[in-house]
Amino acid sequence: MMHVRRIRAQQSHQQHEDSHDEEAALNALRSRKHKPESSSSSAAVAPDTSTPPGPGTIYTVQEAFGANHRIGPRTVGSPENEITTVNYLLDQIEQIRTESKTGPNFITVDVQRPTGCFSIEGFTSCYDQVTNVAVKFEPQTGSQHFMLANCHFDSVADSPGASDDAISCSVMLEVLHSLANLSKPLKHGVIFLFNGAEETILQASHGFITQHSWAKQVRAFVNLEATGVGGKELVFQTGPENPWLVQAYIRAAVHPFASVVGQEIFQSGLIPSDTDFRIFRDFGNIPGIDLAFIENGFLYHTKYDTPDRIHNDSIQRAGDNILSLLKHLMMSDELADSSEYRHGNMVFFDILGLMMVAYTIQFGTVINYMAVIATVMYLRKKCLLTNRMGGRYMCDLWCALCVLILSWFFSLLAVLVVALLVTLMGRSMFWYTHFYAGVCLYGSAAVGIILKIHTWAKNHYRSASRVDLAEIFFDASLLLWCFVLFLLTYSGWCSAYVPMMMVVFPLISKLLLTKLFRARGASLQYSVLYLMGLAVPYIHFVFLIWVVFEVFTPIQGRSANGIPPDFIMASIVTLATIILSSFFIHLIYLSRSTKWILAVLWSVFTLMFVLVSFGVFFPYSGNPSSPRPKRVFVQHITRRFHMLNGSLQSSDSGLCISSQDYTGMQHITPHITQINNSIRTHCQDHHPYYSSLSESWYLPAPEVSPKAPLEIQLLSRLETKWKTIQMSFEVKGPSQMSLYLLPHAGVSLSNWSFGEGTLQLNLSREYFIFYSHGLNARAWTFWIEIQSSDVSPDKGLISLAISAHYLSGSDGHSEPLESLLKRFPAWAFTSSWITTYHLYRY
Repeated sequence: MMHVRRIRAQQSHQQHEDSHDEEAALNALRSRKHKPESSSSSAAVAPDTSTPPGPGTIYTVQEAFGANHRIGPRTVGSPENEITTVNYLLDQIEQIRTESKTGPNFITVDVQRPTGCFSIEGFTSCYDQVTNVAVKFEPQTGSQHFMLANCHFDSVADSPGASDDAISCSVMLEVLHSLANLSKPLKHGVIFLFNGAEETILQASHGFITQHSWAKQVRAFVNLEATGVGGKELVFQTGPENPWLVQAYIRAAVHPFASVVGQEIFQSGLIPSDTDFRIFRDFGNIPGIDLAFIENGFLYHTKYDTPDRIHNDSIQRAGDNILSLLKHLMMSDELADSSEYRHGNMVFFDILGLMMVAYTIQFGTVINYMAVIATVMYLRKKCLLTNRMGGRYMCDLWCALCVLILSWFFSLLAVLVVALLVTLMGRSMFWYTHFYAGVCLYGSAAVGIILKIHTWAKNHYRSASRVDLAEIFFDASLLLWCFVLFLLTYSGWCSAYVPMMMVVFPLISKLLLTKLFRARGASLQYSVLYLMGLAVPYIHFVFLIWVVFEVFTPIQGRSANGIPPDFIMASIVTLATIILSSFFIHLIYLSRSTKWILAVLWSVFTLMFVLVSFGVFFPYSGNPSSPRPKRVFVQHITRRFHMLNGSLQSSDSGLCISSQDYTGMQHITPHITQINNSIRTHCQDHHPYYSSLSESWYLPAPEVSPKAPLEIQLLSRLETKWKTIQMSFEVKGPSQMSLYLLPHAGVSLSNWSFGEGTLQLNLSREYFIFYSHGLNARAWTFWIEIQSSDVSPDKGLISLAISAHYLSGSDGHSEPLESLLKRFPAWAFTSSWITTYHLYRY
């Protein structure tokens, strides 16, 4: 999974003579194993007709894990990614071919090295000679319709990338092995895409879907990803539209785990990541399913993402689900003509992973509005009945609504005040390792405030009976949920099924228990039956809350900007408290006293607040069995600023340290006293690439001198017939570079050569282009076209800044950088690299 707002260069340029020898070895291997097809490598492979192994068998997966551990980080442009991993994949596919005999299906392999550009999220991404290993599996008679199964084998720097995304590639290899042993021909084919450039802004998938000849035959896709290390794989995106894909997953998945709530949360942008799903959807116009491992996201994109942390159960689950889903789709009629089944969205969710529930949004809209109408009729009947009896039902209902809303508002306000105090005391993220501490502190405050306000309200309404008060507050909660249901349904949210459940089940339970309630009041029998009636929605909602915490808690460890993390954690805990307590509020009015409950809550809150204040709960942990690392970027950077005539104006060099979370360097300073707030600076001054980090700490250091330094040359400067100036450039540098274009005042950028990339300004009002290349790529050549009004020639027209990123080999290290890294505590995970930055004016 790629972080959209944290684009980082991850690899250094390798010397051409070394890579040439390794590339020659790869070509020899291909020529020995695969029949060439045009500029790529292809082979037709026939499988065995013997009995296939059981679905999800993991012996190939375990071999792949072993290979993953030996290879280590696989950044784009490195030999580990472009040669070693590719060789391994080709070897595995060759073994599958060797073990198979002539049968009804066969395999074709193609190694693609695409080049291209595209625009996404306010910047442009360019790539040259990145790597895709595509495997086509189809009947001997051929096929015109294919499923696509996608994973990526590259990783971020300094991470083995076992879960993100080696486990998915391993599962795909084993699924291919199982399919290759089928004894009957398939109706349609499947393409397994092992793409080698996902972490660099989804580049390899773009190269496949826009340039590969096989892409035209793809009708739908399944993307395998990770935002955690192991656990269950969650279906968190589907579509767009194409409800038949969800239905296929429901019919085929052996261990379903899916929620439309996760889909709408992800697509809202609350999670700062993106996957290849977006590329296939936006550039290929292909529907698909996005799955991701979500457990233990604390280790995602760190050195702890290793094979030993991923349980065999996770691999087995994923293998069972993917194999069953692909077999189902490859025999389905929908794949051949998916346009007939295209329109509409689905409401879908699983029940504790045991079964799936799904229906069309149109059907869901009918159900939701019926629930709204039923609630209105229920409340209207009570209103008419009480009015005839001279009651004040409507007035009491509105008062109850006001008390409910005020209790929720003051509960949230109080908890946010606590979160503010925690943040001001410097105890932010105390719950990062000790999750229970955050729930106890913020949860006890939220419940306590709600309980206190309703206890006050109960004492204020002494004239009314406890039963009548309980009735009115139950109705108030029901009315509020009905309003939320109507609002979400009217807005077209598939997630409206959640408030629908929170309306239908309590309403049915209440109607069935009304006579018992009136006869016996708050009896034990009534309480037990009432809880049983709420069991379905509440168990499901608790499950959703667990998923939210599972995803959002680790994210706070890699979100340096925005709202303080304790505000987010406090808000989620309070929201969960409000929702879960909504249909239990009326029990307060049935109880004789709440003093002992309040005493326990305030005791828990006081104890936790004191412990947090004294720093008992340290945010991070270096425990090998369950690490919770603090993430830090460390960059040894040399910057050079050039004048208009090309001469060097100034230069500086230093170590730029950036925290990936809100706590900054406050916990690092006691270990490395030089890193303190006296050396804080703006991130944009020292991070010459697109980043969400707002500030850094800067230590002066000697200059860096890479063996493969950046070379930039102005090839030509021409005036066009449209009175614009076109400049052509050639750049030679490492495998990943960042280019910034900043037109001066009175100058505008009118055109450029970056392919499909459109002219998009980033938040700093600059044009940003991220570039990466594989081994033996050509020099990067491009042109820009600018238009100017009355501009002084001595000030220049445009500033061009380019940074070269080195993260492997000898160019990726320096003695000052290594010395600093050794001083970080064990609970800190540091990702480090070398950067050279050059700014020119033309």
